[in-house]
Amino acid sequence: MDYLKSVAPTQILSERGSNLVVINPGSANVRIGLAMDEKPFNVPNCIARYHTGKPNVVDQMLNTQVTTNQHVDRERAYNTAASLLKIPYLDESSSGSASRKFMQMGRIDGYNKPSTTKKDTVFTWTDVYEDVQISPVASETSADKGEASATKAAPDVIDSKDASESKRKYKKTIFGEEAMKISPKEPYCIRHPIRRGHFNVSPHYSAQQVCEDLTAILDWVLLEKLHISHSERFSFHAVLVVPETFDSREIKEMLTVVLGGLRFNSAVVHQEGLSAVFGNGLSTACIVNIGAQTSTVVCIEDGVSLPNTEKILPFGGEDICRCLLWIQRHYQKWPQIRTDVLAKPIDLLMLNQLKESYCDIREGEVEAGATVHSYEDGMPAMPHKTTLTSLNVPPMGLFYPNLLVPEVFPQPPREWFQDYENMLEDTWNMDFGGGGNMGLPMWDSFAVSPSKPKKEEKIGLAEAITSSILSAGRIDLRRKLFSSIQLIGGVGSTKGLVPAVEERVLRAIPPTEAIKTVEVLPSRTDPAFVTWKGGAILGILDFGREAWIERQEWMENGIHKGSTKKYKDSFYIEGQAMYFINP
Repeated sequence: MDYLKSVAPTQILSERGSNLVVINPGSANVRIGLAMDEKPFNVPNCIARYHTGKPNVVDQMLNTQVTTNQHVDRERAYNTAASLLKIPYLDESSSGSASRKFMQMGRIDGYNKPSTTKKDTVFTWTDVYEDVQISPVASETSADKGEASATKAAPDVIDSKDASESKRKYKKTIFGEEAMKISPKEPYCIRHPIRRGHFNVSPHYSAQQVCEDLTAILDWVLLEKLHISHSERFSFHAVLVVPETFDSREIKEMLTVVLGGLRFNSAVVHQEGLSAVFGNGLSTACIVNIGAQTSTVVCIEDGVSLPNTEKILPFGGEDICRCLLWIQRHYQKWPQIRTDVLAKPIDLLMLNQLKESYCDIREGEVEAGATVHSYEDGMPAMPHKTTLTSLNVPPMGLFYPNLLVPEVFPQPPREWFQDYENMLEDTWNMDFGGGGNMGLPMWDSFAVSPSKPKKEEKIGLAEAITSSILSAGRIDLRRKLFSSIQLIGGVGSTKGLVPAVEERVLRAIPPTEAIKTVEVLPSRTDPAFVTWKGGAILGILDFGREAWIERQEWMENGIHKGSTKKYKDSFYIEGQAMYFINP
């Protein structure tokens, strides 16, 4: 205690944060870094593997078709948002409108951030070849065996400069942003291990492959970004900050990846909501996490997550990007180019940059002069100047989800949710026969148990926040939560979002509630990295280390809680004891 009172905070950071690696996996990006760092590395959570079959296969079971009913609902939602923003409806012309018009002038290259230099940044596709040095003796031996012995999996391209010294072949794996910039003509399959806040398990993407890809991505970041070799890994400890969307089995698999595949000495698990309050120096708040593919709402009281307040919404920043593209095409503001966010991840990067640079929630018509690019097979990026319109409508999809029309993902197999190690689940009484889900929605047919997946709410952001806080119980706690809303995640920094949330949440509160004030507190750090920063703080302050799981103990027996007795209810793993020593 005397040491804690006399030591400087920076010294604690350097002493205890140098061997703590904080990992925050998300659907689109994984944030990872040492606890003593200011910011983590933010790497796209994807991997491209060399594939000899169909090139660039991405999520084969993904359904992006918009039905007629969805299209009607989307147009109706657009008109509702247009009425509130005082802009013309979808079928009306914006010319001659009396409403105010905001014209953002500037240039964006669609992928890189706005440049201050006169020259445009030249876009280049990822180099998918690697040079392999060979000795002259090896060359002669290879020549004697004949051309028939050459590998069929990765055809070699002989370098014309020095054919006897080196040869080129396809890289087996490519990670992160480079994977998203691979030309569609190259024979690579791009995989996303996490989709909509869950493991991307499907008939074409097994759970084992998901875990292998997650291990490969995290291992690459540790080696290439943090420069932590495999031999040094045992002296490091991992703080795993998982989304609220993860269920018990996904948490267990992540622990196996961290302790087994990555070989960390020990690990501890925290949820994003709890980490967010610590990242902003709070103890009680309503955490609204708007990510790339999912949004979650949860209330925290005195550092404890309230499970009954948790809301999961199946939309995020990527859906706003798709809505932006749909609006521009409707008004014929998008160039006549082939933009496909599913087949070409580079197009999604371009749309995301447009969204971050120009989308803004405010009244009046919002337009912007921009330069977008077309990325065709094997061709250099071609610039197209255009004027984007109605840029304040796409982010309004957070309040009107029908405007976004999220794509549909197939549900994982039924067996994925059955945790045979969980002694609280009567798996021997379950019917493992066929018959599907007897006409019920897939998630509604599971038995009530800790392995039941968390349901998604098909409501807007304002309704989700109001419903979450009203589920908290005491009126004094509700008032405090309505005045302590935190917007985190990449979309949380959208201009105009804070007043929009305050206005619509106040409007959504029932008149019978004696609550007159709604306030969104400013974030003390970048909203995209708040959860990571909170995980770093939790790891550094946890001097007791009571909740940490040792590698050997985990690999032999699974989750433990303070003794040799198995910690059964892993679904509430965040309930493991955490002790903090206050100076």
